[in-house]
Amino acid sequence: MADDGGWDRRSVLRGAAVLAGAAATAPLLGGAATALAAGGDADALFKAGKFEQAARAYEEILKADPKNLHAARQRGYVALLSNRFPEAEKYFKLALTLAPDDKETNSYLGDCYIRQDKLALSAPHWKAAGEDGYAKWFAAVSGEAYQVHGDSARLPIQQMDPIPLVEGSVNGGPAKRFMFYTGAPNLSLRGSVAKEAGLNPVASQKVEYENGTLWAYYGVLESLKLGGIELRNVPVGWSTTESGEDVGTDSDGLIGTWVFYHLLTTFDYAGRSLILRRRTAEAARKARAGAKALPLWLAREQYLHSVGSFTGSAGSRVGVVGVNFGGTSEIAAGLRGKTGEELGIRADYDREIGTFGNSHPAVVYPCYPKEIRLGDAVAKEVYCYTNPNSAINVPWPFGTGFDAMGWFSHCFWKPYNITVDFTDMKLYVARGKAT
Repeated sequence: MADDGGWDRRSVLRGAAVLAGAAATAPLLGGAATALAAGGDADALFKAGKFEQAARAYEEILKADPKNLHAARQRGYVALLSNRFPEAEKYFKLALTLAPDDKETNSYLGDCYIRQDKLALSAPHWKAAGEDGYAKWFAAVSGEAYQVHGDSARLPIQQMDPIPLVEGSVNGGPAKRFMFYTGAPNLSLRGSVAKEAGLNPVASQKVEYENGTLWAYYGVLESLKLGGIELRNVPVGWSTTESGEDVGTDSDGLIGTWVFYHLLTTFDYAGRSLILRRRTAEAARKARAGAKALPLWLAREQYLHSVGSFTGSAGSRVGVVGVNFGGTSEIAAGLRGKTGEELGIRADYDREIGTFGNSHPAVVYPCYPKEIRLGDAVAKEVYCYTNPNSAINVPWPFGTGFDAMGWFSHCFWKPYNITVDFTDMKLYVARGKAT
């Protein structure tokens, strides 16, 4: 995995790329905010990851100028980052009264609704945002989506590298090998597995992928069984080549962020297991026992963020970082923009690595920070990537719109277990196996 530069984000979502071993990455945004946009200081605070301060600043703008579309939309986005849905809806709806056809606001409100399983409500907003595939897909889901049956499951990680694999059953069929990755949104299947399960697409589109094209299809899965947890009525995607062949065979499917945020999920790397629980107050209390709480922000449908730090010979910087669990990666972390150079992080610029990020070619270089840290989780002098030529901040429609120095990846987490609580929006990291 590498940089996630500008791209049509719908072109590889739905798991099409990840089944071929080239998963989309979380934004690798680096550096401090330096420019002031329409919202002045409010935008600078937002870009720097000072989200609550930015929220107050946007509110002050709205008090002085109630018809300020940018401030209303951004105020809703701040709330959405922390899954504060009523608050997010309030400001997005205000923004839509000012500009009903605004694509950015409609896409945020569509995301707000799918996070609450209000898929039918999301459909017209995705259509207004120009996302016809999403609109058709979610309009076709009838009844309650993501119905959770069972209380808990502990799935052994059958394979850790090069991609982590667990087993699950599709529509009551034989065990299949599922990769998991929080840099991808929905549940996705290999094309032949979707055919075996009897799935029919409710929408489809032809998309660019690496140096070619493929067909992406979207439907609804009756049942996904993961140990003692079963999910029913699940939106699912699959993909094939133009000739109808499987895109890849490294796994039978991929479990993305949308599945995980319906559960209390523990990525127990140290214990080589994926732990899924129905989210209750008691389950959450047990899962986070002894672990330090870190903030969690969810941006652009699937990208997880928290607060971490990078250290080089020229100093250390603390700020917003992407956090990826699972996926295909040989690195502990990635740095974007000039972050590595500014911190004096040693890099092998004579070892150019050509790769793909979000289906587009990218060039990265090995680098070795003195330390990378997220809460009490730390690694020193570990193998990472840097892309000094990537954009520091990628706004909508291609990025999150805020700065982050880089992202923490699959290999970083191996000594730890990590619980992701999407209700309290907290991340808990503890060394060793989960209890």
